[in-house]
Amino acid sequence: MKYSAGRVLFGLALWSCMSAAFSLNLDELKRAADELKQKRDSATSELDKKAKSAGLIAYSDQEEAAIGRQIAGNLLGAAPLVKDKQLQKYVNNVGRWVASQSERPDLAWHFGVIDTADINAFAAPGGYIFVTRGLYRMLNDESELAGVLAHEVGHVVRKHHLKILQQSQVVDQGGNLLEKQAGGNEKIRNLIGNGAEIVARALDKSAEFEADRIAVVLAARGGYEAYGLPQVLQEIGHGANDDSVALLFKTHPPPDERLARLGDAMDGRFDKLQGKSLATRFYRVKQ
Repeated sequence: MKYSAGRVLFGLALWSCMSAAFSLNLDELKRAADELKQKRDSATSELDKKAKSAGLIAYSDQEEAAIGRQIAGNLLGAAPLVKDKQLQKYVNNVGRWVASQSERPDLAWHFGVIDTADINAFAAPGGYIFVTRGLYRMLNDESELAGVLAHEVGHVVRKHHLKILQQSQVVDQGGNLLEKQAGGNEKIRNLIGNGAEIVARALDKSAEFEADRIAVVLAARGGYEAYGLPQVLQEIGHGANDDSVALLFKTHPPPDERLARLGDAMDGRFDKLQGKSLATRFYRVKQ
């Protein structure tokens, strides 16, 4: 596998950013990287087999990224990013660290906080992930942020939204821009519709439960407290009557149901891990 100089420099910068919190032996890091590569290759092969058996088209990473860019652009047209460069940089650092623990670390991951009081998070194919300002303000520490972002990373890793697009075969209403981005690829032109609507559409419950399980594993791999996401789900559940969570309840299963499934899946196996919550390093929004 070839790496560009830019990717190498990015990797070094990311490692420098997170190393204060997570000290790893270099030999252990190499072993972990090798294991992740094997798991990633195996997972990618398995996903391609499942896609073919379901009669779906396999998309390259470049095609998937073009799809995600269009969807992300549509979403940001409806709700722009919070105007806080430090916040956006911080969320990208945490998100990319978490994503680097997944089976798809080589995607060009992008994270952002969008300016809306609603409590929700969204993922688009190709590694475009957003949390709302309302959800971010609920968080208490970095491990909770890592858990939320890891859930959305799980959707991208398993290509949940891409499968919805493939199955629905939505037709692009304004495909000229995407056509230029994707080099006139007709597969993509025939796939994209209203991106903001697609990412807000409820996924199958099994996809949400799978993303929850992936989130706990990725957070733990990254050195975080594994119970960050369950803690967020508990807090969201306490605000069930708040209008700001209405969209979340439309797009996700009830928090109590997700917590019950996660509890069964975790089954105390993460209790002995000494992950970090990093409350003092957590970036507090100014608005």
